[in-house]
Amino acid sequence: MKKSELSDPFEQARLEKGYGEMNDQDDPVTILLRHKDVRKCAHNWKTFQSGAVPGRIVVPSEVNIRETRQIPFEVDPPMHGGYRAIVEPWFKRPLQPEYQAKLTAQIQDLVDEVADWDSVEVVSDFALRLQSRALTLLLNIPYEEAQTWIEWGTHVFRSEDDALDGSKAAILYDYIDAQIDKAIAQPGEDLYSVLLDSELDGKKLTREEVKGVMILTFAGGRDTVINAVTNSIAYFAEHPESLTRLRNEPEITGRAIEELIRYFAPLTHMGRVVTEDTQVCEHAAKADTRVSLCWASANRDAAVFEKPNEVVLDRKLNPHVSFGFSHHNCLGATHARQIMNILVKTLADKVQSIDILASQENIEELGEFNRKVGFDSIKVKFNAR
Repeated sequence: MKKSELSDPFEQARLEKGYGEMNDQDDPVTILLRHKDVRKCAHNWKTFQSGAVPGRIVVPSEVNIRETRQIPFEVDPPMHGGYRAIVEPWFKRPLQPEYQAKLTAQIQDLVDEVADWDSVEVVSDFALRLQSRALTLLLNIPYEEAQTWIEWGTHVFRSEDDALDGSKAAILYDYIDAQIDKAIAQPGEDLYSVLLDSELDGKKLTREEVKGVMILTFAGGRDTVINAVTNSIAYFAEHPESLTRLRNEPEITGRAIEELIRYFAPLTHMGRVVTEDTQVCEHAAKADTRVSLCWASANRDAAVFEKPNEVVLDRKLNPHVSFGFSHHNCLGATHARQIMNILVKTLADKVQSIDILASQENIEELGEFNRKVGFDSIKVKFNAR
């Protein structure tokens, strides 16, 4: 098995019964595995709720490390639509030519820098730096601030010994509080200031609401972007013909990005809280229990995708759910797609091949399933064209 391959640990359970089970901090979760069930439940917000106790819809649950509600992620309609209308125009800015030009310069500079190195640790020395620097554009704050976030390490809520570390999380919360204070004292054109000046139903957003949006922005786009970037580089290392093809057929780049995001599914799943006794996959789900919408399993459903366990760069029909589905479709999807699009084009233009020198897999334990989500570490050598 190649290092870049991600197997599908959900396949047998998806075919046989459509769900799996896991115990998450004594708050059990039913994991929904089929594409149709995942999409159906994601759309049915009345029965499968996002607006539960803050942190409970995340798997693993974050109820013990935060009280702030992430917005609009942990809010249901109709209020969700009001928050979304405030923030969505801001998160569509990556479509602007000026934004794309700045992001292109950042990524090209980073690729040029590491192309001269004998060894690059992709997770910490490439993907984390790329993600953090790109985030300065999304927040519209000085480029230099990225260094602060890089120094936090790869994960926002996770330390080396603990998958949920309250002390690590407090670093982010304290940082955001300080930035909100700064924006209140001296408003600018950054996201903090824009949110503080925004209104919902005729009332300015509260400090807690602003903090909720910012926590989501920092946490939601960190591990996911790092996983997408790292896994794609590993794939191109073991499939150099793919880089050649993208260089010669740039018109398929958009489809290739969607396919890489489908195959690698940077976020395995996301939870919902059941509001009433119901059934999913002919399995009883009691009120106030949790289900998870397993994006990674849905993306490998052979009932929907031909050759689901292969990367088909020019896949034409690709209803993947890596960015979620329905009203909770990922706010950062436009930003993430631009990062991947520019990165792939830059690698195709500047890199002839990539050698994997060493790697250590990152495995998620999900009850009966163990899923490789990427790498804790992978060292490579970029060979410039």
